[in-house]
Amino acid sequence: MDDADRLNSPLLPPRFLPGAPDEPFRFQGIPGIEATRGGNRFAVWYGGGDGEGPQNFLMLARRNPKNPNEWPIVLRVVHPGREIRCFDAALWLDPAGKLRLFWSQSRCRETGKDVSDGVNGVWQSVCAEPDAPVPNWTRPERLCDGIMLNKPCIASDGSWLLPVSVWGDGIGGGKLPESLRDVSGANLFVSTDGGQSFRRRGLARVEEGRLFDEHLFVERRDGSLLMLIRTLYGIAESRSTDGGQSWTPPQRSRLRGPGSRFALRRLKSGSLLLINHQCGVPFSPVREKLTAYLSDDDGESWTAGMMIDPRTGVSYPDFTEESNGAILCVYDRDRYGDGEILLAEFTPDDVRKGVLPRPPQTISALRNRTGENTEIPTTGEQIKELA
Repeated sequence: MDDADRLNSPLLPPRFLPGAPDEPFRFQGIPGIEATRGGNRFAVWYGGGDGEGPQNFLMLARRNPKNPNEWPIVLRVVHPGREIRCFDAALWLDPAGKLRLFWSQSRCRETGKDVSDGVNGVWQSVCAEPDAPVPNWTRPERLCDGIMLNKPCIASDGSWLLPVSVWGDGIGGGKLPESLRDVSGANLFVSTDGGQSFRRRGLARVEEGRLFDEHLFVERRDGSLLMLIRTLYGIAESRSTDGGQSWTPPQRSRLRGPGSRFALRRLKSGSLLLINHQCGVPFSPVREKLTAYLSDDDGESWTAGMMIDPRTGVSYPDFTEESNGAILCVYDRDRYGDGEILLAEFTPDDVRKGVLPRPPQTISALRNRTGENTEIPTTGEQIKELA
């Protein structure tokens, strides 16, 4: 391999650069959120160029403790190789209190078309002391082939369950190599040693309406695992009773959706919190009416819902629970226009009451790169005007 090929290789680590980018770009979205034990908040998303393509890089923001309305970008993850994109990032606070940044890398030749090389790859960097004034990150390491967008899940035996997708042939424009055909699907990667090593344990493959998977796991109270998978028709589900080694054939879930990312995690209280789109009948692919729901019976039933944002163009929620029980939900809106990264704050009681206590905050927007806070009205008559 000559120097040019090595520079272009998505198998090489990216660069971690301080501060916000200077160059203009016209696309950003797909966020993640996490809060530390010391009360610091971090958000991550990606952007660059005119859309999903070879100019994509990650942006990591940290809330300013002196001014909670400011979220300065403190770190960029940029690959030095031509035609290599960094994308689909996840933030996760592990049981030891370390902040883990996961993301994917892939060769990408053209914006909006060949955004995948068929192999992709999940990477991570770890910050052992995220509450330090200037957090330090470990050298990036590649964990496996595929893409992981959603947070890991901790099983009752302490295992870390990572939702890694190996896309199907042609998805994202990439050619799936023969060596990955048997593992194409919604995979479970597991670590039983606190993140020192990871290995594939099992997978489920959607046969009807498969796209990006973007799946996640929840351990049910009976010890079984529930996997929810994004599909063209909404959401599919699969179950495992042997720790994820084998899975039932994915079936259409009672949960509906427009064919977009959703978020589901178990709260400290034991309830399940779901952030999803309201989706009527017949099916509609419109990404709108982002709503929070609670379940106290392992997903058999759900509360009526609390509207987070009724507008169209809102999508890709992720959330975390702070030590005081507050929920932080991040999502995007109008990726190719306003390019907003939005944050809603609420409690489980708010979800039960069905009322968002305050409007979401804009933590980043392409229309306004000055750090100024913009609030989104989502209550009363203003909801009717926006819906």
